[in-house]
Amino acid sequence: MSPVQPNILYLHSHDTGRYVQPYGQPVPTPNIQRLADQGVLFRKAFCAAPTCSASRACLLTGQYGHNNGMLGLAHRGWSLNDYQQHLVHPLHNAGYHSVLIGEQHIAKRPDIIGFDRVLKIETTRVDSVAPAAIEILAEPPPEPFFLSVGFFETHRDFLNPPSLRDSLYSIPPPNLPDTPETRRDVAAYKASARSLDQGVGAVLEALDAHGLADNTLIVFTTDHGLAFPGAKATLFDRGLGVMLIMRGPGGFTGGKVVDALISHIDVYPTLCELAGIERPDFLQGRSMMPLARGESTSIREEIFAEMTWHAAYEPQRAIRTDRWKYIRRFGDRSTPVLANCDDSPSKTLLMGLGWAERKIAFEQLYDLAFDPNEANNLAQDPAFQNTRSELAARLQAWMVATEDPLLHGDPSPPPGAEINTPDQISASEATVRIG
Repeated sequence: MSPVQPNILYLHSHDTGRYVQPYGQPVPTPNIQRLADQGVLFRKAFCAAPTCSASRACLLTGQYGHNNGMLGLAHRGWSLNDYQQHLVHPLHNAGYHSVLIGEQHIAKRPDIIGFDRVLKIETTRVDSVAPAAIEILAEPPPEPFFLSVGFFETHRDFLNPPSLRDSLYSIPPPNLPDTPETRRDVAAYKASARSLDQGVGAVLEALDAHGLADNTLIVFTTDHGLAFPGAKATLFDRGLGVMLIMRGPGGFTGGKVVDALISHIDVYPTLCELAGIERPDFLQGRSMMPLARGESTSIREEIFAEMTWHAAYEPQRAIRTDRWKYIRRFGDRSTPVLANCDDSPSKTLLMGLGWAERKIAFEQLYDLAFDPNEANNLAQDPAFQNTRSELAARLQAWMVATEDPLLHGDPSPPPGAEINTPDQISASEATVRIG
């Protein structure tokens, strides 16, 4: 173990993607910006699965979703294969005191995860979570500690837009049309993001006030992309791209920006190395410490990602390199699974324009240098067949090496799982209970 083990504060939100101020977005989040100014911002960080439970499970087990068991949503019946593989357990064995505050979304019952203490609070929104976290830090907990502080923001339903100005002038993400509906929808998101920022600021101030900041590594991230059409629950960068800002011991200081490809599964081995903990054999990620120490400019040549269930079954896998994205969809459905897109004014707008009938290619190839919005599918272009074949082979090799169940057909949901059918329009419609 290292001579002085750092405290670890895992701050996380819902559905924020990279749509905050430090990533250049027109969303005022001054506290998150301050964290970036003092720490290290990873510009090309990606989740391993763009759905709520699966993404968190990948980060907290250091494994892909089809290896840790979280192929769907925890509150709908999925769980980890082994909760002893959760990050909290090797930390506990190394002397860490752990506290869970607010959102967790990887278990129906949080007490089975393994935290020393689980705070019972009224909601998982900022106005409940931030005061609880401040109270814990004021005690303070035994050191070293691992605090998981999860905010419900910026999950839908959003707050109402705070001003007419925001509703009139906000710009939607570039894959959506610029209309009154989408502008108001984004303005509502911004209101939720401001609330998130206030919660982050309150926790950071408590760290400072109690003299804990210098020996606390902050890991601030989100589960996946925005809850807008074409983002969350997709394998586009809009769905996979996440904010990741780290501040604290080990080189995570100085207001640096890192452009290396990073997967959420890389966080677990990073924390193990920083805390001087032996790396568990089941980890599939790579430590980011060479980046933090300035020893390397990259730790991986590609990231892999997967989607199996969200509300409904929609199996697909992807590989992304610095320049290329290759997505392969499985099964025989060639139109959108609308239940996997959160209900919203933006979704209603696109449905009115015929979104439900739009065909989706089973193979997709995008040149991210010339097509960062992933709008021009090159998979069938003869000029790019070598690239398509190479990426398809690399994706297939990863699926074989990680024993992806999709190689053997459609996996079955666990007994008791609740799912929507791919033909349903909304996750709010009646679900089917398995077994």
